[in-house]
Amino acid sequence: MTHLRTLLAALCLCAVGLLPVPSFAATELVLWHAYRAEEKAALEKVVAEYNKANEGKVKVTTLAVPYDAYADKISATVPRGKGPDLFIFAQDRLGGWIEAGNTVEPIDFFLDDATKKRFIPTTMEAMTYRGTTYGLPLNYKVITLIYNKKLVPTPPKTSGEMVTMAKKLTDSKAGRFGLAYAYNDFYYHAAVMNGFGGGVFDAKGAPTMNSPANVKSVEQVLKWKNKDGILPAEPSSALITSLFNEGKAAMVFSGPWFLGEVSKNVEYGLATLPTLDENKGTPMKPWMTVEGVYVAAPSKNKEAAYDFAKFLTDAGPGKTLALEGRQSPSNTAVYQDAKVAADPLLKAMKAQVDVAVPMPNLPEMSMVWTPATSAMNTVFKNTATPKAALDAAQKSVAKDVAGLRKK
Repeated sequence: MTHLRTLLAALCLCAVGLLPVPSFAATELVLWHAYRAEEKAALEKVVAEYNKANEGKVKVTTLAVPYDAYADKISATVPRGKGPDLFIFAQDRLGGWIEAGNTVEPIDFFLDDATKKRFIPTTMEAMTYRGTTYGLPLNYKVITLIYNKKLVPTPPKTSGEMVTMAKKLTDSKAGRFGLAYAYNDFYYHAAVMNGFGGGVFDAKGAPTMNSPANVKSVEQVLKWKNKDGILPAEPSSALITSLFNEGKAAMVFSGPWFLGEVSKNVEYGLATLPTLDENKGTPMKPWMTVEGVYVAAPSKNKEAAYDFAKFLTDAGPGKTLALEGRQSPSNTAVYQDAKVAADPLLKAMKAQVDVAVPMPNLPEMSMVWTPATSAMNTVFKNTATPKAALDAAQKSVAKDVAGLRKK
């Protein structure tokens, strides 16, 4: 009782100005990201706006981590409580971090229906693991059709139109190709694979590398390369960029990262990937990578961290990240803005994402890449049939997945 009287007396003295009002330090939050250049500048601008609006209450500090070391840094520091309060990363590592424990905080406790409805549904799906939500989707990336307007006045809408057009624009002896993309890279191939109804895991999480649909998808690309002759033999990223900049590749399948490499002399356009005549006109469905904002499980300020994540993924910040950071926000309201709607890149990405498939966020996904890459290389070097190559990939992935699940 004595302590209570003392406290009340002190508060009374503060009220009449005889004692100074005690100051309470603002809650400090640390946000990790891997952005550079215009993406980094746009993020910092949005953070500054939040800090100004919440002055004296919350202060967010950002740290840009080099991308190559980023995922390992999260895995090594966050579970030990040595990391940030929040971090931004794509969903492909999400399942592994959740299974490892004490890395990503589930947010269903904070999440309301109004916030859920902000986002493109599939981007929200990417933030969900085994029925629980672990992050708010910030932006997404997909591959789309990028074409040289001088060579392709009107982009093809179907694979049949694409092949017909590409054949006319191909002269392999002169190093000219109607289409160029990293077809031996499984990430890029996924657009065709998903378009044929394939995938790498079934609904129960069992590997399906050698499914009939997957085999058909590889056979289709092999036809484009060997029979139709519209693709370069060695599709390295450097070669693809060079061909496009020299006007020797009419069309490319790639993402927004490619546009930064395009020469100012090339007038290009963007369009959705063609539909597949070979599979009843279904669209090609590229994998979508979704960058989420995650609350770190060890954070001592989870409620404040979630509040900032909610702010960062709102429409206002989304417009800044879109128009100044050149990102494609997951918040649907952003695309109702006149400037965003008129932007060719943002418009094309939104049209493409409507048919895209979230890349699996299972921990087992990390075991797919090496066998899949090996399979694609053997097929396109003509040393194995699509069926044999994918059978080998299936055997390898199934073995590794079984080993992981025993642990």
